Amino acid sequence: MKQIVLVAHGSPSDPEPQEDTMRRLAEAVAAQSPGSLIRGATLAMPGSLEGALAGLDAPIIYPFFMAEGWFTKRELPRRLKEIGVEAWHMDPFGVDPALPELITQACLQAASSAGIEPESADLILTAHGSKVARKSKNSAYDMAALLRRKTPFWRVQVALIEEPPFLEDIARQSNGGICLPFFALRAGHVLDDIPDALDAASFHGELLPPIGEHPEVPALIAAAIARL
Repeated sequence: MKQIVLVAHGSPSDPEPQEDTMRRLAEAVAAQSPGSLIRGATLAMPGSLEGALAGLDAPIIYPFFMAEGWFTKRELPRRLKEIGVEAWHMDPFGVDPALPELITQACLQAASSAGIEPESADLILTAHGSKVARKSKNSAYDMAALLRRKTPFWRVQVALIEEPPFLEDIARQSNGGICLPFFALRAGHVLDDIPDALDAASFHGELLPPIGEHPEVPALIAAAIARL
């Protein structure tokens, strides 16, 4: 039996909502992964990772992160070592080869529902960014490059929260369209910073939920697990 633990960062200031989200995500993935044991955890909730790993003899970590970076390369291995568990991790959610197609369909469907012509509209991919680590930014730019080839949007632009190019600046120069948060979970940036920046820029377009909330995400994760 495959033993998979879905791990997200979580929100240290308010860990319970995202902890609940990871539990529900694990249940949804398990429903599409017969013969596998699926659990969810966040790093922010004290005891969550320890509880999810309890009783497992061959756990595999699925990082519900948008990039392979500091948390997946350094912090997660440190936490596992602290717990005394040996586990290897799969590729993060944000670099799954099926994700560009999921994003494409989500954005085109949203444009159609809003009466937006993609050929004359922007797709703004909004990511975290980092003043320290480049992986977060690079992951967004890599995804934008793929989306430029896959979608008919006039422009596919990257906008960041923590570093330039800032979302407010990109949105102010936009002619409307779709803004997609390139985030796994709904937390402070998605709840506050992104809508605030769009309001400040008088953005006339559609703000979508973070891609990690898309209803097809459990199937995407289940397919990745099935490939192991």
